[in-house]
Amino acid sequence: MSFLSPEIRSKDEPAADIAQGARLIPRITIQAFCENSQTAQLVESAIHDRRMSKVALTTHNGGIEGAVETYKANPTPNLIIVETGHAPAEMPAALERLAEVCDASTRVVVLGHVNDVVLYRALIRSGISEYIVLPATSSQIVTAITELFAAENAAPIGRTVGFISAKGGAGGSTVGHNVCWAIATVLRQDSVILDMDLPFGTAGLNFNQDPPHGLADAVMANQKVDPTMLDRLMSKAANHINLLTAPVTLDRTFDFEEREFEAIVEMCQNTMPVVVLDIPHAWTAWVRHTLATIDEVVIVAEPDLANLRNAKNLSDTIKALRPTENAPSLVLNKIGMPRRPEIHAAEFAQSVECQLLGQIPFDAALFGTAANNGQMIAEVAANNKINDIYRAIGMHVTGRSATHHGGKSSKAMKLPSFLKKRA
Repeated sequence: MSFLSPEIRSKDEPAADIAQGARLIPRITIQAFCENSQTAQLVESAIHDRRMSKVALTTHNGGIEGAVETYKANPTPNLIIVETGHAPAEMPAALERLAEVCDASTRVVVLGHVNDVVLYRALIRSGISEYIVLPATSSQIVTAITELFAAENAAPIGRTVGFISAKGGAGGSTVGHNVCWAIATVLRQDSVILDMDLPFGTAGLNFNQDPPHGLADAVMANQKVDPTMLDRLMSKAANHINLLTAPVTLDRTFDFEEREFEAIVEMCQNTMPVVVLDIPHAWTAWVRHTLATIDEVVIVAEPDLANLRNAKNLSDTIKALRPTENAPSLVLNKIGMPRRPEIHAAEFAQSVECQLLGQIPFDAALFGTAANNGQMIAEVAANNKINDIYRAIGMHVTGRSATHHGGKSSKAMKLPSFLKKRA
């Protein structure tokens, strides 16, 4: 056979950890030829994995025979996935016919129904890139593709954490900035905050910075931006904390394509262990795409009905956008505001169906002082227990701890009619 034969991971090794050290698959084209509709659905579901965000994937009927007929008159893609129901004795001959119509650089992953280590070794020796026994999971397929195409010596990409408010003014930016401070001080890991609210962002104010350049310059540079330029656009906010600030100007509108920020986020991931995205309370194509492709999403909400409705909508949509990734988490902010009726934190989290990471109490004097001075809460009041909550959130979103600061509910809250799932 003339298939390219890369170094193959043993079938017995554990699957790659998506949360820690994941690598994005480069821009490749994959075509799958399946004999069963269930297998086609399995392969199609793999495209929802964050690692596959750049991949062009199409599925076809016909198995190995269908692939042979297709490539007699068409060029082959980077990767072919074929399902086969052939017996082990018939499989090499069928794959030989496929090899005759494939380019030398094309890689092939076979999905089979025979669990036989002798067959597996024979296929690998013949040049097949990987053999996966069905039934399998979409994560197994993506992991196999990642092993084939992700750069072998590339450093793991940085962890991306997005904070978004369920309602304007709920405090997503404040929580995100303080959590980043906690990560930087506790873990001593370099991090960068991307203030994606270009007309109204507050990262510069909150860190008492007024750099001449920032995220907008990187976006406007489009294809010209590179890691060196991005490094010059960053400003140093504190030890281990860098900023790509918003210009906060209204002399133009900021309308972007769906993938406008993608290259910039990836460059930040290549140089920083932690990338915090301060995502504006808006619903655009690029916000939707960003929420679908990052590692962790944290919804910040106040404990009232409008926040509950919006948080529920966000949670359901994000889960549908990224079914194989971590579900969004919840932080409740401004708990205990005087004279305001509130929905109990545990009931709020249960209704939204998100893990409650923390409850941040309302403290107008403390937060007002920090905001006016351009400081973090830990700088204004280092011994305040609120800092413990930020640290716990930081540990969770970086994969260090699953501990959360939220109470348990003894009873379920009855959902308003507009929050109930429609049949």
